[in-house]
Amino acid sequence: MSLNGSSFVKNSISGVSRTQSQSLRLQVRRPMVVAMVNSNGRSERNVGVSVDGAVKDVNAPVAVEVADSDIKKPTAAVGGGVEDVYGEDSATEDHFITPWSVSVASGYSLLRDPHHNKGLAFTEKERDAHYLRGLLPPVVVNHDLQVKKMMHNIRQYEIPLQRYQAMMDLQEKNERLFYKLLIENVEELLPIVYTPTVGEACQKYGTIFKNPQGLYISLKDKGRVLEILKNWPQKKIQVIVVTDGERILGLGDLGCQGMGIPVGKLSLYTALGGIRPSACLPITIDVGTNNEKMLNDEFYIGLRQRRASGKEYADLMNEFMSAVKQNYGEKVLIQFEDFANHNAFDLLEKYRTTHLVFNDDIQGTASVVLAGLISALKLVGGSLADHKFLFLGAGEAGTGIAELIALEISKQTNAPLEETRKKIWLVDSKGLIVGSRLDSLQHFKKPWAHDHEPVNAFLDAVKSIKPTVLIGSSGAGQTFTKEVVEAMSSFNEKPIILALSNPTSQSECTAEQAYTWSEGRAIFASGSPFAPVEYNGKVYVSGQSNNAYIFPGFGLGLIISGAIRVHDDMLLAASEALAEQVTQEHFDNGLIYPPFTNIRKISAHIAARVASKAYELGLASRLPQPENLVAYAESCMYSPKYRNYR
Repeated sequence: MSLNGSSFVKNSISGVSRTQSQSLRLQVRRPMVVAMVNSNGRSERNVGVSVDGAVKDVNAPVAVEVADSDIKKPTAAVGGGVEDVYGEDSATEDHFITPWSVSVASGYSLLRDPHHNKGLAFTEKERDAHYLRGLLPPVVVNHDLQVKKMMHNIRQYEIPLQRYQAMMDLQEKNERLFYKLLIENVEELLPIVYTPTVGEACQKYGTIFKNPQGLYISLKDKGRVLEILKNWPQKKIQVIVVTDGERILGLGDLGCQGMGIPVGKLSLYTALGGIRPSACLPITIDVGTNNEKMLNDEFYIGLRQRRASGKEYADLMNEFMSAVKQNYGEKVLIQFEDFANHNAFDLLEKYRTTHLVFNDDIQGTASVVLAGLISALKLVGGSLADHKFLFLGAGEAGTGIAELIALEISKQTNAPLEETRKKIWLVDSKGLIVGSRLDSLQHFKKPWAHDHEPVNAFLDAVKSIKPTVLIGSSGAGQTFTKEVVEAMSSFNEKPIILALSNPTSQSECTAEQAYTWSEGRAIFASGSPFAPVEYNGKVYVSGQSNNAYIFPGFGLGLIISGAIRVHDDMLLAASEALAEQVTQEHFDNGLIYPPFTNIRKISAHIAARVASKAYELGLASRLPQPENLVAYAESCMYSPKYRNYR
């Protein structure tokens, strides 16, 4: 946690935050449960802190969120997390002073608090101590049975959007049950809480909107952004995912309704990377939308105006970035998500030297694809430098992946970056990017303009370049046609085909098409999941090149090291760490990515490698460096295990 001058000290010493003090000034008309805990979760029996008068009149049992006051040192649990379920709350925070906090909860309000509600898992003793007797049915169930029941209920829904809504409802009612459910059923629920279902959720966000799950900052709020950030109840923010909604997946401009993306991403930061939910903040910057359908939709929840650009847009973003740093400090990670190309590159370039920023569409996608390519080499042989790459799509994802591949080849061969780029070719909407188009290209495409005659059709580009690796990041579905796949198979024994566009409807081809048209020889992975495919009596299980492999562990690595900037070498380190998690058993099944079932352990290894690189580059501020970074990463992970109240 970063200290922001006297305001932090003032609020901490007085014992309450602004929000807490406001709530304590309310007149108390019924018994309340008051807990006095310090920042690391330890209960204190002899407290010498003065609290508002509203608390002095309370005659109720003390509710302490620990079963044993002798807190043990956090130890790694299976799959990540800690046996001491309270240690992870403060494991990655700085402790310069001991801020006191007052927790107020009781009875019916406790059941409506998603951070502390346990539903039917409240014990008999807890029900008596916290005025819950009669507010719940008499049965007491354990956490595991609650998970079993919720999975049974969710599976009753046949429509994915209904499952998404059921999961969001659960998150708003019982946070720990939501994350336990997601962690233990990640392969089944990941497509529900994120791609592809989240795309449909964003399209219909105005219709399904119930309760706000993040902050909305619009053009109307210019000059008041810092004030809005202070309205968020959680103060110890470590990760912010922010979007302006202009390029949501492959669906285009969804304006304010793009909020589903930051919400979904941050739920994965917690479930897969172990970042505390209270340390995560989803934000949407609403500058309008150019989507006529949204502007004419009576249920649309954003500004009804054309999208702002130029100085007006830049000024709002600059105020936002400055306010975030002022309010949360130097080490808060700001992840840019689903910005359009023209803003995504500019924002990353502008703020990468002054803030801890990360663009998942450019850098996260690149890192996970590079990991898949490193793994695929075990199946096709050779090194990255021996291969030729052709991209369909030259936007954020395409150019980001291309640049990271070139960096890795340069690192392996000591060749200049300008030379390694020549192994990589890109096709955009106007055809193959070549030198004769240089003057008309956007700046981020210019490094990929090589000497070659112009080629307009994608199939002709495939036949001319003869790549060994074909990568789709175009957002245009069914563009890897039968002719394209057959051409790739004609000059490659094992063509590597990555159809990365999301959601499923925008995928360049399906797994079935890739395996059938290549006669079962393709090494295939996609951005959205596909079911196993049977071809000629053999079952092919395709990999999913999902950013969720990278960004949760990457973010955790930045946090545990106290990194102040993101460096390209950290992305390379994350790719290498992920590739190392693919075993021979996975290769035997044709997989180039490990299963998501072990994602928390995978994230811990990625976090350790990223943190190690941060220390090596002198960008880490959390000193001294832990001896075992993997174990340390696991010990810092959030656990959804219920706390015991007394």
